[in-house]
Amino acid sequence: MGTSLLHLGAIVGGVVGSVSLAGWVARLVFGSARLPEPLRRRREPFVPAGRPLEHVAADLRRLGAQLAHVPAGAPMARRRGLQAAYDDVLAEAARLLEVPHALDAVPPGRPRDVERLRLQAALADAGLAVPD
Repeated sequence: MGTSLLHLGAIVGGVVGSVSLAGWVARLVFGSARLPEPLRRRREPFVPAGRPLEHVAADLRRLGAQLAHVPAGAPMARRRGLQAAYDDVLAEAARLLEVPHALDAVPPGRPRDVERLRLQAALADAGLAVPD
């Protein structure tokens, strides 16, 4: 009689343990349970590589408008500074959208103007509204 009660207790314990383990696994799979802290994966927080594309696009619009409205008597340093800033932001937008460019490697002058126009068209094709 003692061994049969022992066998019955083992069977009941096995069934209860199996059901509770299956319930815990189901909760774990469907997201209502969590693994114990030592078993969890450590996730590094996602850090973007640069500024958000929205900020870069806003800077392109702002600098493009400033560059288009430089007064005729303004110092050349102002125009060149605005142009250099615009080129830097244009190159940053190209890096974010993975558009190939050679704006940094082209010397100032007409070749750089041509590369700037090509890059503006390529960014427009990539979906970024770039001012003329």
